[in-house]
Amino acid sequence: MPATTAETLSLVTRTVSVAPLVLLSVADHYGRSAKGTRKRVVGVLLGQNDGRNVRVSNSFAVPFEEDEKDPSVWFLDHNFVESMNDMFKKINAREKLVGWYHSGPKLRASDLEINELFKRYTPNPLLVIIDVQPKEVGVPTDAYFAVDEIKDDGTTTSKTFVHTPSIIEAEEAEEIGVEHLLRDIRDVAVGTLSTRITSQLQSLQGLHLRLRDIGQYLQKVLDHELPVNHAILGNLQDVFNLLPNLSTPAATPKINGTEQLSAATENNELARAMSTKTNDQLMAIYLSSLIRAITAFHDLIENKIQNRQQQEENDSKKEQENNAKNEKEAKKAGGTANGDQKEDQDGNKEKSKKG
Repeated sequence: MPATTAETLSLVTRTVSVAPLVLLSVADHYGRSAKGTRKRVVGVLLGQNDGRNVRVSNSFAVPFEEDEKDPSVWFLDHNFVESMNDMFKKINAREKLVGWYHSGPKLRASDLEINELFKRYTPNPLLVIIDVQPKEVGVPTDAYFAVDEIKDDGTTTSKTFVHTPSIIEAEEAEEIGVEHLLRDIRDVAVGTLSTRITSQLQSLQGLHLRLRDIGQYLQKVLDHELPVNHAILGNLQDVFNLLPNLSTPAATPKINGTEQLSAATENNELARAMSTKTNDQLMAIYLSSLIRAITAFHDLIENKIQNRQQQEENDSKKEQENNAKNEKEAKKAGGTANGDQKEDQDGNKEKSKKG
């Protein structure tokens, strides 16, 4: 297995970010060329490599054929690769050939030979396996770099692939496009709560699968089916060191003056520590829920009071308007009556003069 060299560590610590456009292009390539078959598709990855991070922003398909019975027999049109690479340079000079991809879903025996071919165009080509038909929840990409495998027994070195982390990362323009696309296909009946629960469930399922893989690997190492890899064990130890130390020392039973610590006792101690930690967390959550409920109740009372005050103000305004309207009508009616009375008096005076 590869030793913990500076080159290997530098490759493992690199971060490979793949644009959603690349996933879409690979899925389209597979749908056009190999859908419904056991064949895989191969293409070229374009982007930027600054020595620390690799950004894969574009890709194009390449004619590829291989013998299913004999993995050593394969054909890749490198002339097509060179011509397409030249054309893409004219479109965007910043995008350079950084590696190649295939639809996997796993590494093949001929991948090292194909990787050597791509060293004509870049010193250390990146291999990204894109699973177009994922069966598990998680990122559908696996990134690899080829390194020299240094054997522990001092035999001749050979080439092998080392895995490096990969993420799906979109630029601002791509995020806007994906957001508009999801807005069209999103089910409006699905609420935010169900979306969060589904996301957490998928995350827990992915974590369960990773823990299962770790357990299977360690069991194979114990059964001497796989050799000991100190780099992997060191990474696992780093992961376990991040876990909080929940167990607390407790008195252990003594038999004949010696302490006896059984597996059941260890499990009980761990269960008690987990219960204590969980109770503390649940108490904080409970208090937060109470405070949130009291605050919401206070806001509700304030809204009720404000609504009642506003209603009273509106009623008083309406009453004042009605009173003003009634007074105006009364004045108008009084003026009309006085005018009629004056006309009657004038008419009586004229009649008396004529008589």
